[in-house]
Amino acid sequence: MKELHSLVELLAYAKEVGPKRVSVARAEDADVLEAVDRAQKEGIAEVILVGNADKITETARSLGIDLSRFRLVDARGSEVEVGLTAVELVSSGQADILMKGMIQTANFLRGVLDKEKGLRTGSLLSHTYIHQIEGYDRIFFICDPAFNIAPDLDAKVKILNNTVNLAHSFGIDKPKVAVLAAVEVVNPDMPCTLEAAALVQMNRRGQIKGCVIDGPLALDNAVNVEAARHKGITSEVAGQADILLVPDIEAGNLLAKSIVYFAPNKTAGLVLGAKAPVVLTSRTDSPETKLLSIASAVVLSSYKA
Repeated sequence: MKELHSLVELLAYAKEVGPKRVSVARAEDADVLEAVDRAQKEGIAEVILVGNADKITETARSLGIDLSRFRLVDARGSEVEVGLTAVELVSSGQADILMKGMIQTANFLRGVLDKEKGLRTGSLLSHTYIHQIEGYDRIFFICDPAFNIAPDLDAKVKILNNTVNLAHSFGIDKPKVAVLAAVEVVNPDMPCTLEAAALVQMNRRGQIKGCVIDGPLALDNAVNVEAARHKGITSEVAGQADILLVPDIEAGNLLAKSIVYFAPNKTAGLVLGAKAPVVLTSRTDSPETKLLSIASAVVLSSYKA
């Protein structure tokens, strides 16, 4: 496949490789119903709505959505029970993608991590935001801005492996990874810079494959060629990074939300490391973000390494 340079291209490609089957946990949410309705109309998804059938029907009617095009699974137990019903549709092979509806994230993830019916792989679950930012000729992948609070070196390796695989599904054969810090030199008083240096060496020795890593890099040196030049940094990654590995959840969350609210952008997000792609969006995310997140999951689901 060709390398995707924008989320507009992503949506077009998802139409080529879709549709994929999406199981929505507690689907009685207006924004989620609008997103999956559009995804189905775009031909990228076949949707299974799991939850209180009466509430789903009532919400769909208020939105003018024709439910005859959807499979409806009536599930009326606790949030955990309904979430597990949606998860089991994926783990049993009846669906390819799991999506969060009107359910608390903690209860949703309990289903994902259920030992019998869940989507465990033995890998670490991580979150990646996917951004198309006006003025840039490529997509940025930010990891991990939502799940792992203060990942150690081992966790960062697993987060990178998850995100590199996602970038490969977008046609980026050898994504450039910037390990972010406040500075671009190794400082023993800043543990994230030591971990950055270790990740670079692990990449050089083939312990982290499928990408090229440099760091520590400050954000400007990671995404702007002129800034890197001013600092005298010469590398394959400096100024040209695709993947931005943040030191902790606070830095990642601030970076991702700064992009969403301060810059013209298109955004998607996925949970990685499970047996299937997981769409976990915020209630504040736009319908477009939800649609693009589904499209990202469709592309990842269709990818064979």
